[in-house]
Amino acid sequence: MPIAKINGLNLNYEIVGDDGPHVALITGGRRGYAEFKQLAVRISAEGFRVLLHDRRNTGASDFSIEGKEVEEAIWADDLYELLKIHDAIPAFIGGASSGARTAINFCIRHPESTRALLLLRVTGGEFAAGHLPENYYGQFIKMAREGGMEAVCASAQYQERFKENPSNLDKIMEMNVEEYISTMSNWMTLFEEVAHFPVMGFREDQLRAIKVPTIIIPGNDRVHSSASGNVAHDLIAGSELHPLPVIDKDVPVIPFNEWKEHEPEISQTFTEFMLRH
Repeated sequence: MPIAKINGLNLNYEIVGDDGPHVALITGGRRGYAEFKQLAVRISAEGFRVLLHDRRNTGASDFSIEGKEVEEAIWADDLYELLKIHDAIPAFIGGASSGARTAINFCIRHPESTRALLLLRVTGGEFAAGHLPENYYGQFIKMAREGGMEAVCASAQYQERFKENPSNLDKIMEMNVEEYISTMSNWMTLFEEVAHFPVMGFREDQLRAIKVPTIIIPGNDRVHSSASGNVAHDLIAGSELHPLPVIDKDVPVIPFNEWKEHEPEISQTFTEFMLRH
């Protein structure tokens, strides 16, 4: 796959489709872009060019445990630069979970470059606020304090990512453990400061200030409840809400691959929306 040098880092990406308006889709969690590949193929078949990429610290892209802002803001600025080098601005910006937060950050930071927002599985609620900071940061801070960078690199999450880009192993092993702890602790603090908002990551006034066309497909688990999608719809003026035929389940997270049967409807919903905007 192509590699682009963005803000000093190598980012792995792919553009699906040969012509048409540009769309960027961002996966959730810290997963690489592969889980959105089939969705991108479906959307591209309707006349769009879909940019997929592995954000820094995910997939086959470079690791960089540094930065003073929340990761979703850093990811948003990386995406802006990646789109810019492909003359793909303005673009439709979409994502699921942390990808949806990145998309909203992109719109807030680069409104003139955002043609519309495609939000999937919006995160919010007290369960998510209590669960995600530990999942993303807390457990690794503890590992680093107790076992140094060796313990961090031996963790299942890091090992999975090293498989996609083995060069990241040496980069993380060579990090000063105190610098790692400092950056991860700062990211955790910044994350927690906005975790308890009804739509995780954003004040109500920030969401009310969004002026671009927006469509929201809510999730149905405890991290991505339908209620969080409904709140986003209420706060983003003029947004459209498209619930899938699913019911909320009392489980922490439903993996996106369990939504495979809904991909045709997600693709159709997004493409019809984009064709109107």
